[in-house]
Amino acid sequence: MPKIKFTIITLFQEAIEPYLNVSMMWKAQDKGIAEFDFVNLRDFGLGHHKSVDDTPYGGGDGMLLRCEPVYNAIESVKEKDPSAKVILPTPVGDIWNQELAKKLGVESLEEGKTLHYIILCPHYEGYDERILDIVDYKVCLGKFVLTGGELPALTIIDSIVRLIPGVLGGETSAEIESFSDGDNLEYPQYTKPYDFRGKTVPDILLSGNHGEVDKWRREHSKTCKNS
Repeated sequence: MPKIKFTIITLFQEAIEPYLNVSMMWKAQDKGIAEFDFVNLRDFGLGHHKSVDDTPYGGGDGMLLRCEPVYNAIESVKEKDPSAKVILPTPVGDIWNQELAKKLGVESLEEGKTLHYIILCPHYEGYDERILDIVDYKVCLGKFVLTGGELPALTIIDSIVRLIPGVLGGETSAEIESFSDGDNLEYPQYTKPYDFRGKTVPDILLSGNHGEVDKWRREHSKTCKNS
């Protein structure tokens, strides 16, 4: 059975680990589909204080991640698995979407092999530009700024792992959903009760006519609005 592994390089493992140990991510681990490992960037810090950052050349506010700790941390993982690919959440990357999640996940898995990604979680003001030289995939979640790379790492992991067969409940759960085909959004859905405070379920969904139900769903699917 193919398996996917993520090694997360971070200063804040405690911010990521709880999410990976519940719900679908826990299920993926329990079934042997996914594996999560951590590398503490501080372990590769420099000097007595294990420093991983420094002030930028040319001046400016904030601190930048230094090359040496990052390179050494990544190389420590690649020594054990040279095939591991590095993902960096960064504003200069490709916009993350469902297509990329499939490409890096189910479309790259090979039977009987482990697909291994290293995710570097940047922090502070940014990182030394030379770090990009050892990155395989630069991805951007959108036009906004976060404090660190931990939330993007979780988003990337979740969106990849949930698509792997055996993680979600239904056979088509990951096929018929928002963004499964470009910018489409999933059709409106309803459950019990039929009447909630005067808001009722469309009668076509109770008709038992699957052809008409499918037609209604196609007609009521929407397209994501990109700005």
